[in-house]
Amino acid sequence: MNDPWIATLRPTTHELRILVRTRETGDLMQARLPARSAHPRAVLTLLEGLSLFRGQPMRAVICVAAPSPTPYDLGLLFGDELWPGESPLVQFDFELPVRRRGRLRGLGDFRALRNAVRGGAL
Repeated sequence: MNDPWIATLRPTTHELRILVRTRETGDLMQARLPARSAHPRAVLTLLEGLSLFRGQPMRAVICVAAPSPTPYDLGLLFGDELWPGESPLVQFDFELPVRRRGRLRGLGDFRALRNAVRGGAL
């Protein structure tokens, strides 16, 4: 229970990739979603649900690198805001990508998400 879940999000103009990992067990979940959600709180609510499932707050890292979305695209991801709403269950951060090795295969290339967390967070 002490091994926190960390979600890494990579929005592009075409899709949103989400990778949920822990330090001890590694990859837990991968998702490829449309770039635009039907509701402005959809991404935050998804992450809050994962946090509730785990029973503890989680960190979500937004990885924006080339090809990166425009501020307009991020606004579509989080409604009218460029940043998601406040939540006691999810803490959002921005990180620049770094190089690391991947683990799970099946839904495409998730290297950018695995590499997004800097400073040995995972």
